[in-house]
Amino acid sequence: MTSAVAPAPTRAFAVACVGIAIFCCMDALMKGLGLALGAYSALLWRTLVGVGVTGLLWFTARAPWPTPALLRLHVGRGVVVAAMAVLWFHAITLVPLAEAVAISFFAPLLAIWLAGLFLHEAVNARAVAGSCLGLAGVAAIVAGRLDAPHGPRVVEGIAAVIASALLYAINLVLQRHQAQQASPREIAFFQTLTVFALLLPFAPWAAVAPVTAQWPLLAAAALFSTVSLLMLSWAYARAQAQQLVATEYTGFVWLSLLGWWFFDEALTPATVAGAVLIVGGCLLAIRRPARLPQEALL
Repeated sequence: MTSAVAPAPTRAFAVACVGIAIFCCMDALMKGLGLALGAYSALLWRTLVGVGVTGLLWFTARAPWPTPALLRLHVGRGVVVAAMAVLWFHAITLVPLAEAVAISFFAPLLAIWLAGLFLHEAVNARAVAGSCLGLAGVAAIVAGRLDAPHGPRVVEGIAAVIASALLYAINLVLQRHQAQQASPREIAFFQTLTVFALLLPFAPWAAVAPVTAQWPLLAAAALFSTVSLLMLSWAYARAQAQQLVATEYTGFVWLSLLGWWFFDEALTPATVAGAVLIVGGCLLAIRRPARLPQEALL
């Protein structure tokens, strides 16, 4: 009888990269919706559609109801994600997409140390070096943007990015812990349901109803969010957090291009140079150390 071979970390890394790219497409849609409806309303209606999509996926799988301990984990991460998402989508209505994600990139580095502290993952020097190289790429891009014009509420936007990034680091660690105990469908459904339940009580005072033309965009954003969450949950179940957090840096490349294409946000040579460092950091983070010859070990 042949035993199944678990997917290699490289495969999980590739899936996580695609998941991040899809998530960035959702961010671009949500920036446009946030500018039109406000961050809260855009997130509320997107999450409403998402509950339907993820609920259909989970219930058709005929999965058992999660244990009380696992349900607490689902709800706990949902609370973190809700606060993180409101702050993030508010921030990207005030600052360029690429700039917002660049500022937030201290989160993966923090997540590596949190994973070591709470998940008892050995902090691999190669993973840390890869994250630092990626962070250097971000620094290069931010340096190229220092003389760019900013809106009057840029300080508010930057503060929201930093707060969101702190929560995102916690979310990355919870994601790894959660992915080891539940299926991607279950994670997607309970996270989306928790976020919607937390947002709904504020609807009578804060919600702005979308017009008919905005519902397809909300549906697309919900679909992108669901697919990204499924892929990231799959990846985090098969590789350590420190091996995957460097994939977050690839989001800068996607958001730079999307911001330039849809919102006329400048794409500079510094972005290209930084992207090279970011990709190099990702490759360094997942590269396996070469094995010494057997005689060298004796």
